[in-house]
Amino acid sequence: MSKALINKDIVSWALRRAGVSEAELADRLNIREEKVVSWTLGNDHPTFIQAQTAAKVLGIPFGYFYLQKPPEEDLPLMDFRTVGSVGRNLDVNTKNLLQDILYKRDWFKEYRVQQGYEKVSFIGSASQDMPPELVAKMISQTLSLGPRPQKGTFEEYLKFLVAQAENAGIWVMRTSMVGNNTHRPLSVNMFRGVAISDPLVPLILINSRDVKSAQIFTLAHELAHLWLGESGISNVDLGAPRRDRVAGIEAFCNKVAAEILTPKNEFLEHWRRHTSLNEQVDELAGMFKVSRVVIARRALDCRLISYEEYSTFYQREQARWDDEAEKRKDKSGSVPQHVMLPIRYGRSFTRSVLTEAVRGTMLLREAASLLGAKPSKMKAIYNKLQA
Repeated sequence: MSKALINKDIVSWALRRAGVSEAELADRLNIREEKVVSWTLGNDHPTFIQAQTAAKVLGIPFGYFYLQKPPEEDLPLMDFRTVGSVGRNLDVNTKNLLQDILYKRDWFKEYRVQQGYEKVSFIGSASQDMPPELVAKMISQTLSLGPRPQKGTFEEYLKFLVAQAENAGIWVMRTSMVGNNTHRPLSVNMFRGVAISDPLVPLILINSRDVKSAQIFTLAHELAHLWLGESGISNVDLGAPRRDRVAGIEAFCNKVAAEILTPKNEFLEHWRRHTSLNEQVDELAGMFKVSRVVIARRALDCRLISYEEYSTFYQREQARWDDEAEKRKDKSGSVPQHVMLPIRYGRSFTRSVLTEAVRGTMLLREAASLLGAKPSKMKAIYNKLQA
């Protein structure tokens, strides 16, 4: 059986990039670990079938194995991450997701140009020289948020905020995996949100593997990024402050998000000064539809608790928060596609792709590729969305 004369250095790079060990790859290929090790040393080569399967497992095009050196994969996005990820490279799932999002963005931008869409005016309309309260007011007015709902679940409030953002022309995506592949989940330790400040296709991506309260704050945080005109990948840090430009932008966006979701005047009205933090966080978190950490941070910023008290609470809560998010199981497999696709890929994007497919101005297989669905399902999904 002929061998695939692949580059051993690329094999080693692909394993590191994917965070897969030689033993794990061997297990997926149903071969001995020593065989994979021999590929990384150049002492042996895989069969073509083994190499093709390995490429799928490692998330790279098969042709990469024949490159002389690893390709440059830098994404054109600022890295604002500050939660346990400083200096940490993005994992292969996150990279592949972002590459796919940028591909969809390019299609959607061209589509909007052809359809004569106008640019939104709010991208870059704010600056860090402004009071966060003013920027929060600008965002709330543009999204027509109005008074905070007094009742409803966290999910209902999140859906409301997403709908208002989409009505204002913002493309909002919420996903917990790469494409529609449940075997490629996203990690909240990698990122919680992404903002792309394009005036024609302003985009917010939310990691929906996160808990609902965190997704709400991430959405508000990324809205602030759009108003500042700062595109990038975020992990929304409410912990200890850092001293650099990135940290300054993130801290400002956190302040704006906090004011949108927990207006200072209203927060102070409900705060009971002679009651402990632990007794108040659950009540106020439910009232404002934010996490317990956000409530504690708001209390700190309003000088209602000490930094020491906040730090102790934050460390305990953050560990629980991340653990809950990582253990959350994606349930989208049981959700009908006409319901799930507008959530995962955004309402406006999904409807635009389906409309072009049904009109015949786009091949069904191209539409299916953009939405991660079968070509034969395009018209049925379109009809259900119209119902």
